[in-house]
Amino acid sequence: MPYDQSWMGYGLTGAFEAGLIAAAVGFALFAVLHWFGRTQGWSVALEVGWAYLLGVILAGGHDLWNLFYFNYGRVQSLQLLSVRLAEVHDPDGLGARALFAFIGVAVGVYLGWLVFGRRRHAD
Repeated sequence: MPYDQSWMGYGLTGAFEAGLIAAAVGFALFAVLHWFGRTQGWSVALEVGWAYLLGVILAGGHDLWNLFYFNYGRVQSLQLLSVRLAEVHDPDGLGARALFAFIGVAVGVYLGWLVFGRRRHAD
């Protein structure tokens, strides 16, 4: 999610904060998709899968794109690299933030499943 990360901490603190944001996104997405999925006859597995995929894209997509760009993108000059790195908050903690986004979305979707999707009545 391309939100302003300037208020976030550096290193592991920023990664934990990104993970908490991702958990909240995963929880909210599962709640919305569970509500929508009940009206459409979706299984819980479909709701969990879409909630996780959308949560990772929304919560960690920007960090994942930066990781991809810095590893595989063609950087033509050192000036371009320094400009791109200046746009990223805490480039040293980029991998940790992406990892904690994956874990946070999984925890958020799991908590959403515990709250909303666990007690599905048989039709």
